[in-house]
Amino acid sequence: MTDGKSGSRWVTETLHEEGGLRTSYRADRVLFEEGTEHQHLVIFDNPTFGRMMMLDGATQVTERDEFVYHEMMTHVPVLAHGNVKKLLIIGGGDGGILREAARHKGIEKITMVEIDPAVTDFSKSHLPMISAGAFGDPRLELVFADGSKFVEGEGETYDVIIVDSTDPVGPGAVLFEESFYRNARGRLTEGGIMVTQNGVPFLQPAELASTISKFHRLFKVCSCYLATIPTYVGGPMAMGIGTDDEFAKAVTVEALEHRFAAAGFKTRYYTPEVHKAAFALPAYVREIVDAARR
Repeated sequence: MTDGKSGSRWVTETLHEEGGLRTSYRADRVLFEEGTEHQHLVIFDNPTFGRMMMLDGATQVTERDEFVYHEMMTHVPVLAHGNVKKLLIIGGGDGGILREAARHKGIEKITMVEIDPAVTDFSKSHLPMISAGAFGDPRLELVFADGSKFVEGEGETYDVIIVDSTDPVGPGAVLFEESFYRNARGRLTEGGIMVTQNGVPFLQPAELASTISKFHRLFKVCSCYLATIPTYVGGPMAMGIGTDDEFAKAVTVEALEHRFAAAGFKTRYYTPEVHKAAFALPAYVREIVDAARR
């Protein structure tokens, strides 16, 4: 769509259009646009959110607020665990999760499995501020493969698995199936933690309910925590969490403060207090979670 007054193009997010909602962002400059083998990708500059990447009509990452999502997806499970040596990222081709994971010097190996090399290539070229050089970390093993197939069968195990997927449409849909969650659980070490992105509960309650229901059948402890990310419209975003370690979700602020201080870096959104508070769910989100556990 073009703005008749300025001649600028507007890029429209269509993720929630069945519910009657569209969100448009003015593209002052389109850096890249192409339909790859797996998905449609567009990278553009917006005056409010800076550089943005959209896949199949859904905003994936923006320069301005990416730190919220990436910090909360990464530091919550890593610091809740407390002794992560091996970490697996499924998806995350923009490199933001990788960047935050690499800040933890105690992690000895980071494996990243991305289905589409084009996402990583274009992110390096057009969104270098997201990965901030993390693709050059010597601890990284970068695998281009289907994440659902990567976790099938026996193989290397991980202390934390972070599923940085798109929404459950197209190639990302398989990363919401119970068979994937079951296989991923089998690749966790004892007491390991898995975290997933589960959309905005106010607009996508079924997405969260589906994951919690499956996690309930697979893990001793399952819930979600929340973070407010401006470009993901409709309220706070939910991150599903599953583990067999009953103490991971109940870790104290004092323990988190000690672990965070020992990690030795600063964050822009994450704090130990925010970590704990993120699990205090509003009533409407708690209803979704409780119903899914039944």
